[in-house]
Parts: sequence; structure tokens; C-alpha cells
Amino acid sequence: MNGGRKIVVFQKKQTIFVQGDSSDAIFYIQKGKISLTVVSQSGKEATIGVLNEGDFFGEACLTGQPLRTSSATAMTECSVMRIEKKSMIEVLHREHAFSDMFVAYLLTRNIRYEEALVDQLFNSSEKRLARMLLLLAQFGKEGTPETVIPKISQETLAEMVGTTRSRVSFFMNRFRKLGFIDYEGGTGLQVHSSLLSVVLHD
Repeated sequence: MNGGRKIVVFQKKQTIFVQGDSSDAIFYIQKGKISLTVVSQSGKEATIGVLNEGDFFGEACLTGQPLRTSSATAMTECSVMRIEKKSMIEVLHREHAFSDMFVAYLLTRNIRYEEALVDQLFNSSEKRLARMLLLLAQFGKEGTPETVIPKISQETLAEMVGTTRSRVSFFMNRFRKLGFIDYEGGTGLQVHSSLLSVVLHD
């Protein structure tokens, strides 16, 4: 890609873009974690996703969407590549291998969103929470899973799971007592593979 891109470093809790901003670029996470949130007309906020290293976001600009429909915030210190819409479209037309990879990535993420919707409709809040923690720790991705995830509030987890903070607190305490998770000195959360038993249990 010749021009049209730059590397930007964001500090923890720094805003990358806000819902309603002009949608003129796509982003690629080189390092760190990003949260995506939406705010309703009544002011209610909800977290709709947490993205990791290797993920794209803001791709709706490629379909002609003029404004951002969500806000993106750094959950940790992040290194992000900002790619201008025009440059991204040019490279997608020119580089077929990259285009194939990008389409496969979008399809995979779409499947993940569909699984999350099914999860929301049919599974208990305990199972949904376990699945969300495993996703945050990147279990199931190629390579070594990142078992320690940055500190995330129970309010945010409750939004993502679709339940109350008190229910999240209850299940987190249960997971800790059963040895499925550990708190890393208040700075992070260690997720053990044994938590899979909650997701797989009928």
C-alpha cells in the first residue's frame, strides 16, 4: 500500500472515534484491545464487542456509510494502523490475495456475531459469561491463547452478556472458587481452559 496509512498509538481509555463521527477510514489493530460501544437515543450505552490484535474495525466506511454507528475506545495501550478509505479500496481491487483474506476475515467475524446472537437467545447468562471470557482470552484462535485479559469492569461484562452486574458478580465469584479464573493482582484476569466445561455442559 503506497501512502494513505499511518500508525497511531492510543493510551488506555483514549477515544479512537465517536458514534456520529465522519466515517472516512478503516483501522487495523497491531497491538492491544479495543472496545466498541453504542449509545441509544435515550442515552443508554452498550458494549457490542471487544477486538484484539489482528482485527479490523471501522470497515463500514467501505460500503458508503458516512457516519460512525459506534464508538471505539482503547482498553489497553494500543498501536493501530489507520488506513484511508480510498487507499483501502484501491488495495482491495489491486491485491487479490489481500482481498481474499479480508473477505474471509469479515465472514468469520460475521459468524462470530451470529453465534453471539444465538448464545443470547438460547443460553443461560452463566454460559454466556463463560463464553465471553473465553473469547476475550482468545481461546480457539490459532496459536497460543492469551489467557490473561486486561481488567474489565463487571458493568461492561454485564452489558456484553446481556444480564445484570449482580449476576455477573455472582458467577465470577463461582468461577473463581471453582478455579476457572484468577485475578492477577487487580490488573488483569487469568482465564483457565477448564472454564470450557461451563460452555460445553448441557
